[in-house]
Parts: sequence; C-alpha cells; structure tokens
Amino acid sequence: MGNSENLALDKNNLDKILVLDFGSQYTQLIARRIRELNVYSEILPWDISIDKIHALKPKGVILSGGPESVTATNTPRIPEVIFELNIPILGICYGMQTLAEQFGGQVSSSKKKEFGHAEIILEDTSLLFDGYSSGSRIDVWMSHGDNVSSLPDQFNILASTKSSPIAAMQHIEKPFYALQFHPEVTHTKQGNEVLNNFTFKICKCLAQWNMENLIEQRIIDIKEQVGDQKVLLGLSGGVDSSVSAMLLDKAIDKKLVCVFVDNGLLRKNEAEQVENLFRDKMDLNLIVVDAKKIFYRHLKGVSDPEQKRKVIGRTFIDIFDNEAAKLKDEINFLAQGTIYPDVIESSESESKEARVIKSHHNVGGLPKDMKMELVEPLRDLFKDEVRKMGSELGLPLEMLNRHPFPGPGLGVRILGEISNEKVLTLQNADAIFIEELIKAGLYDQVSQAFCAFLPIKSVGVVGDERRYADVIAIRAVETVDFMTATWARLPYDFLAHVSNRIVNELEGVSRVVYDISSKPPATIEWE
Repeated sequence: MGNSENLALDKNNLDKILVLDFGSQYTQLIARRIRELNVYSEILPWDISIDKIHALKPKGVILSGGPESVTATNTPRIPEVIFELNIPILGICYGMQTLAEQFGGQVSSSKKKEFGHAEIILEDTSLLFDGYSSGSRIDVWMSHGDNVSSLPDQFNILASTKSSPIAAMQHIEKPFYALQFHPEVTHTKQGNEVLNNFTFKICKCLAQWNMENLIEQRIIDIKEQVGDQKVLLGLSGGVDSSVSAMLLDKAIDKKLVCVFVDNGLLRKNEAEQVENLFRDKMDLNLIVVDAKKIFYRHLKGVSDPEQKRKVIGRTFIDIFDNEAAKLKDEINFLAQGTIYPDVIESSESESKEARVIKSHHNVGGLPKDMKMELVEPLRDLFKDEVRKMGSELGLPLEMLNRHPFPGPGLGVRILGEISNEKVLTLQNADAIFIEELIKAGLYDQVSQAFCAFLPIKSVGVVGDERRYADVIAIRAVETVDFMTATWARLPYDFLAHVSNRIVNELEGVSRVVYDISSKPPATIEWE
C-alpha cells in the first residue's frame, strides 16, 4: 500500500490538530470536521499531561465548548503548556471564554442567552475569516449563556452580534483565535470555511489522512488488542455492527465469531434477512440465537426506559457469555458496533465534563463484572464515516444506506412495558411506514424513519363502532451527523396515506400522530 500503509503505521508522520475536550456535546464534531479535511485530529481531555501533548506534536489546538461556566470556581482551564507550544489556538464557546479569562479578560453571565441561529457581523479582517471583508454578515449557531464582556489585553474584536459584542476575537501578535459560535455544526453555514482556514492557512497542515489510512490503522489496533485470540461480536444486522464485522474479519479472519441474537425486539422479518446476508452471502462465522422468550421474561413489568436499556444490556451479555462457553476455545473479547453518538449521549467524555443524555446498552448498560474485554473499533466515528468505511470494505449499498436502528431495538420505541402483542403491532406499523417511504422515493431523502408505540389509548370510530385503542407515532428526521437533526417535511398526502394504512390494517390502532420535534431539544429516538 506504499505511503498510505506507512502513514497508518506511524501517526507521528501526520500533521495533526489536537482537540482539547471541555465537555461539549459537539466536541467530536470538531474532530470529525478536521478529518473531513483529510487532516488527522485527536480528542484529549483538557487536563491531559504535558508529556502527552509534547509527544503528539500538534500543528494546532482547538479548545472545545463545555457545560461549565468560567464564572464559577474550580471549572476547567487551558493548561499553560498549550500557550508555551507557540502553535495556533482556536477557542470555541467555553474555549473562547476561558481563553479570554486566562488572558485578563472578563466573562459574565448574559442577560440574553443565545441558543440557536444568530447572525454575526465581521468587525475586522482576519486570516480566520479569509475571503470575507469587514462588515460581512454570516449565519452561525450559538449555544451559550455566558459572554466575554471585557476584551483581554492584546486581543482584537473580529465579530459581534446584537447580544454578543465580542463574538470572535484574535490575539494581536500570537496565532490565538476564538469564536463564541460553533463552526463545527452544520447550522453554521460557513463553519467549514472557518475550520479550513484555521487548519491550512493558519496551522499550515498537509492533507494526509483518509479512510484508507484509517482502516489500516484500525486493523493494526485490533491485532494489537486481541493478538491471536478469538473475538465474539454481537451482530445486529445494522450498519454499525456490520461494518465492525467486516473490519474484524479483515483483521483476524476466522478468529471472529459473530452472534446474532433474536431478542424479539427487531424489525419485521429482520432475523431472516440478517442470516441470509451474513451467513449465506458473506460467509461469516455466524451463530443465531432465538432468545425472544428470555428477553420478554426479563423485561416483564419494566417500564422505565433506563431500566429497560440496562435489562437488555445485561441479557445480551448473559447470552454472549453462554454462547462463548459453548465454544471450544475460551473467548476473552466482546466486539460491539458502538459509534460516537452512542458514547457522547450515553456516557461521560474523557474529561468527565460532558452531561449524560441517555444510557445505551453498548455503553452504559453493560455490567461492571462483565467477563470479556470490549473491542469497539468504531467508537470515535460518526454514522456517515462508518458508512464510508463500510463502502471501502465492500459492504452492499442496501446495507450501508439502511436507516439506523437502536441497539435495544423496539425496546426503546415501545414506551412503557413491553409485550409480544405491542411488538407485533409496532413491527407491522413500522413495516408499513418504511414500505411506503420506499414506494414514494422518500426513504433515501430522510436520514432515519420509524414508528413508536405510545403508552396511551385513544377513542376512534371504525364503521359504526367506537374503538378505544392504541396510538402510533411516526418519526422521520434529516441529519448529517445525528448530533443535530430536523424533522422531515414529508408531504401531507403521503402522511395521510400512511396513517390510513396503519389504522385500517392494524386492528388495535385507532390514531397515528407525526412527530415534528427537532434535535435538540428532542432526541431522535423517543426513549
């Protein structure tokens, strides 16, 4: 593979941007945007050791946002060693605020907080905003309650908004820049241009990082972690676990043992489809376990969504342990298709500053006394990056373009207690929705679509009879990275057709509603 292989073997050969994590839900987006520019980026906690920073030899540092306030005591600060490196720095949101405070500026709680769209006005020219003149107006995405109220010494104002007089700033002599807005989110329309300017024009990085290198590096990482031992993979049939399977197969070949667990919480006919694709067509070492009764038994009486996730996670591990015990060789490694949105929304960041939104059985629902060590080769990747990797590995398009499906399956799309009857109803409703999306040519236009079973009943009229029956919610969103999403503007006639089919074909359903919530404030899933 020539130079690509050499780069994969030694990341020290690559120009890199270090992202210091102050706990923002968007931190990984920063690294992802830099990697999209074909420059290697790595996230480390804000209090990383001096030796680690020196060892990385970054060409630049980006300071992420975070949930804390600079005005409070004992909140994170930028390590002094960062300033001593004499390399470019870009502070974002909290990163800007602590940069200002550490250079003698003042940060105050704003009377008018900014969350969502804002328009900045450029007050001065800068290499960071190269291509834009003073007075230019740019649409950005804000998410902050504090403002830099007093400019630190030797800094100039680059941009302002109506409620944030200091929305961007730069050091007069040093290559230190700061933004109150988030250039990493897609809602900031010129965000990629800003990051491009910082990466190439300010940090002088070379574009050397690509998916081919990433795959080669992950194969090396897997081999180093597991050696010549076997690995048990929980294969769901979704994009994430499927790409994990192909990557592991490339790294360790037949030492990979895939276990597909039919937990009774899958989409309609999904078990048969998975077995056909991976065993018959792709020749993976696949074990199929029918565990529907076990999961239903363990979930009986459980209504709390967090508890359901944990029950599902524990049950998965029990089954994997049992399957591993049946094999001749002892298996010490469990592989999962965990991706970054699972991590960032389910657990703490490396710096322990991020807020937990939900647990995920791939992350927060596994028992602490689990016998096997986790292998998670996709843990720092987003869904679109995973799809790119899958394409490079040769996965079929129908698999790669499939909408995401949560690890706990319909367990988190049935609100309240789970039963076989509710599962069947939801499976059929979901199948109708997806079938009609495909027929209408809308499936590939939305990023994720599904039905949810609501814990309420509603009065309906069927013929001459009143029917007190279940309510189904349909959900469709559009997104690039699944960290933010907008609800899909599906045609009214289409929605009416789907609703009619669900109510008419499913006896226990009296009403269909359409979810028009965006993320944030809502999550994509209902639980």
